[in-house]
Amino acid sequence: MKKVDLTCIIDDDPIFVFGAKRVMQLSNFCNGFLIFNHGKDALNHLKPIMEEDSTEAFPDVILLDLNMPVMDGWQFLDEFIKIKTTKKVTIYIVSSSINPVDFEKSQKYSQVKNFVIKPISEDKIKFIMNDLTSE
Repeated sequence: MKKVDLTCIIDDDPIFVFGAKRVMQLSNFCNGFLIFNHGKDALNHLKPIMEEDSTEAFPDVILLDLNMPVMDGWQFLDEFIKIKTTKKVTIYIVSSSINPVDFEKSQKYSQVKNFVIKPISEDKIKFIMNDLTSE
């Protein structure tokens, strides 16, 4: 499994962010992290990198929470898919929601590779690693 260069975590829960980073470090998942507390901050950072041929590091993987203040995961996705870019990113929704409606809605976005239910664990990171290589 090739190690991911940069992972972006968009989540307003500092405990989840800390735990996810720790599990990814232990699993040797990626070289670095971009962390945002809500979708608007993430969009403001990522959009210029995507639209221009920026040399600034762009994430290979985004772990996206659904329930956040300011701009939630769905609002982020709706704006993110409008950005014209050649850069490829794989999005995983990581949510505590077990509502089948959320899972079904996530399938409507071609950029969303899969839906992972919190809490994050080493097994779930291994699942994402294997899922990424099956592309």
